[in-house]
Parts: sequence; structure tokens; C-alpha cells
Amino acid sequence: MKSEVVFGDEKLEEEFNKISDKKFKMHLERAFESLENDAFCGIQIPKHLVPREYIKRYGLLTNIWKYNLPDAWRFIYTIKNSKIAVLSIILEWMDHKTYERRFKY
Repeated sequence: MKSEVVFGDEKLEEEFNKISDKKFKMHLERAFESLENDAFCGIQIPKHLVPREYIKRYGLLTNIWKYNLPDAWRFIYTIKNSKIAVLSIILEWMDHKTYERRFKY
């Protein structure tokens, strides 16, 4: 299912625009293109593992997905369906160690 990729908030978009590591930014951009072509290309995270921090920051989230990037990095997103378009909303990206701590693996 095609989707439009957006950032969860302005701060995250600013962080993305400031990424100086060209290789890492390219990996994110490719991943975003994959989401545009298929919003469900990531791996769905069980609802009971959704960090409270996300609920505090973004309100009720009915689904959380992770997308694996090279070098054990991940980004987390949610999918929203509006009458106009399907949105893939990027919530954050992190290295594997941070991911394990955040989701208590």
C-alpha cells in the first residue's frame, strides 16, 4: 500500500536535515522510499511493547513498526490512514543498543 512519509514532529525533521553522515542519511532516504511504496514493509511491534514515551509524546498509537537499517540501526514509525492518504509517520531512529533498551528486549 502506497503511503506518504512524514516526520512525527518538527524536531525530528530538523535532526534529519542536520545529519552529516552522508551514508547514513542515504540509508534513511532509501528506507523512506521503501515506505512510500509499501507502508507495511517494516516489522510490526506488538502493542504491549509500545514504550510509554511514545504514548506521552504522540498520543494513542494503534500500531508501531520498525524498519531495520544497515549497521544495526532502526527507525520506528506508525501508520495512519486518512481519507486522503496513508501516512507513514517517522517517530525516531536509533542504534540497536538504544532500541533494545527502549523496547526492553
